[in-house]
Amino acid sequence: MKRILATVIVCLLSFPALAEGDAEAGKKGFNKCKSCHMIADPAGEVIVKGGKTGPNLYGVAGRTAGTVEGYKYGDSIVEAGENGLVWDEETFVAYAEDPKAFLKDYLGETAAKSKMTFKLKKGAEDVYAYIVSVSGE
Repeated sequence: MKRILATVIVCLLSFPALAEGDAEAGKKGFNKCKSCHMIADPAGEVIVKGGKTGPNLYGVAGRTAGTVEGYKYGDSIVEAGENGLVWDEETFVAYAEDPKAFLKDYLGETAAKSKMTFKLKKGAEDVYAYIVSVSGE
């Protein structure tokens, strides 16, 4: 019995936390994001066509900030990643709502900057849920 319980606990802990937002609502909300961001899998298959001004958002959940290969990030987001910032629903939502303020708070620096000037004032949790749903996570 103990072995079964331990196996169940290990299995549950190995699954990523599900996003709490509404993925269907996030699909519509992502329209605001795709002018700068696309979602393409590691093989290069485009899931959501979008701009290349921002990094590819495929697999953002659990990814260290500022680490998409081939994308030129600003110094503040790279520093945040080096200081342990990993994207989850909470950090993604806070960043999307006000990127510059988030980085200032996270880094404790008044000079922190973000290339992302757009602020997603509502629905960021839905957008996160949508990105997770199409990223095979």
